[in-house]
Amino acid sequence: MVFSADQASSSDASPAAWPEHVDLRLAYEAAGIQAVLDQLDRELIGLKPVKARIREIAALLVVNRARMQLGLGTAPPSLHMSFTGRPGTGKTTVAERMSKILHGLGYLRKGHVVTATRDDLVGQYIGHTAPKTREMLKKAIGGVLFIDEAYYLYRPENERDYGAEAIEILLQVMEANRDDLVVIFAGYKERMDIFYQSNPGLSSRVANHIDFPDYSADELFAIARIILAAESYRFSEEACAAFADYIQRRMQLPFFANARSIRNAIDRARMRQANRLFTRMGSALTRLDLMTIEAVDITASRVFNGEVEGLDPSEPIT
Repeated sequence: MVFSADQASSSDASPAAWPEHVDLRLAYEAAGIQAVLDQLDRELIGLKPVKARIREIAALLVVNRARMQLGLGTAPPSLHMSFTGRPGTGKTTVAERMSKILHGLGYLRKGHVVTATRDDLVGQYIGHTAPKTREMLKKAIGGVLFIDEAYYLYRPENERDYGAEAIEILLQVMEANRDDLVVIFAGYKERMDIFYQSNPGLSSRVANHIDFPDYSADELFAIARIILAAESYRFSEEACAAFADYIQRRMQLPFFANARSIRNAIDRARMRQANRLFTRMGSALTRLDLMTIEAVDITASRVFNGEVEGLDPSEPIT
């Protein structure tokens, strides 16, 4: 069941039709919220403030649902959100889990996530932006529209830019379809703050601001272990020390993207391991040989040999 604005107040219903009490635990379990939160804990290391905020939002929605069941007037909550933080901090994953929670509680019909960037929403000539933006919104209705690097929609230095038109259409649909669409704006915090200051109407419609902190070195190493285990790999003892050193060095370099950088580093280490094993063609390889990443597979990275100066931002440092 999807809650609409027409259902927000139950004051017209007969008190005799209202139950005497509700069980929040039953509502919580029926919506599958705990299963989603458990999955989030398994998938994402750390991020305690983010997970705490998601639990708070879930609790508010469960209580709102209980209030409706007992005939208490309840305005539909504003669920549009802002996720701020550097790349690789789990924003997209949390958006997907949030959509499941909202679907389980009946606030969204479908609970799917549609990801968009400026190129998906803004046209290059007059009359091009509106149909592009409305098409993306049409795809997202019933679920979540996740707009990554949303600040690129706003380009005040270009008077002929059509990003402002896309923003106005977003605002209209966010308000008109607030009972069946959640828009999540995401990007670097400093740039997002400027983005919201540029449009008071936008800022007022985004009630939930969640900041995603960078991972610590220990958390990044734990993420690496999870990635390795999922792909049936392991570090040797020497490789553990080498990768811990890699993390410390990589965090100080440009274009660091948290878990995304760790994933890229492991992918490269696997390639180096495969190449190393390939040179042993003709000799028998054990299961452990095929699973183990050695220190040499890590220290061959350009992070250790100083080949990162002047690197193109589009080229990952691995």
